[in-house]
Amino acid sequence: MSSREDLYPSRQLDQPQWLERQDPVVYRDDLEAAPVAPELIAQFERDGYMVLPELFSPQEVAVLRAELERLRQDPDILASDEAVREPQSGALRSLFEIHKSNTLFARVARDARIAEVARFILGGDLYIHQSRMNFKPGFTGKEFYWHSDFETWHVEDGMPRMRALSCSILLTDNDHNNGPLMLMPGSHRHYITCVGETPENHYQQSLRKQEYGVPDDNSLSELASRYGIDTATGPAGSVVFFDCNTMHGSNSNITPAARSNLFFVYNQLDNALQDPYCKQSPRPGFIADRGPVEPLNIAPQEYL
Repeated sequence: MSSREDLYPSRQLDQPQWLERQDPVVYRDDLEAAPVAPELIAQFERDGYMVLPELFSPQEVAVLRAELERLRQDPDILASDEAVREPQSGALRSLFEIHKSNTLFARVARDARIAEVARFILGGDLYIHQSRMNFKPGFTGKEFYWHSDFETWHVEDGMPRMRALSCSILLTDNDHNNGPLMLMPGSHRHYITCVGETPENHYQQSLRKQEYGVPDDNSLSELASRYGIDTATGPAGSVVFFDCNTMHGSNSNITPAARSNLFFVYNQLDNALQDPYCKQSPRPGFIADRGPVEPLNIAPQEYL
């Protein structure tokens, strides 16, 4: 690791710390020029997330789901390094780097309906830091514990600043019962440092069950007491945007209703990755694009 300043140190002390955010949430203030209602951008800044209901039509969702199902059944895909399986069942949980390996999903990443929103919030040209399709099957889909994405992206990938966001396109109805995304609105204003030195090749385990980069119970209790817990629910075709530092997680899915989504992480071009802020080697490129990166070619897309 280089000797550059670490603005968000974590996994270095034996006790957690609360550090205040040093970066904007929304990088532009001309809200009247936003590609969505100014009230939504203000909500994103306040809560660290927003939901755009039914941004993709049922017909478009059907096209995207058909491709997801095709990939999910492909034995070569299941055996690839980019595939993450459920710890017990072995079912596909996530498939990474879909914006590079799949022509259809590459177009979705560039879709102006989502990418222009990200470009406005982050205040400049973008690239895809990470992409994946997620599948939480009925009955056996496991939980994913509370965490801030930025803590991991900073420590293990070397993302310098909080100038990234996640975009989740719901391909199935998400209700309160089938393990939807849970978020603590307002938590993005605080950086909760984590305890425990990062093990070598930690990503191989953390993508299935995260044990490092997980906040302590007392900090999570305090965040929940201050801000409460929201669930990002909506019909298929809805899109959830959330800030890189928003505390989030999801419960297991013991209902018959499977849950799936497409997930794109947009990072501002000037915030490209440096050396990790830990003693370990960088995670593989299919998890965190180390470049060289180029501006995303954002454009309207047709899928029908």
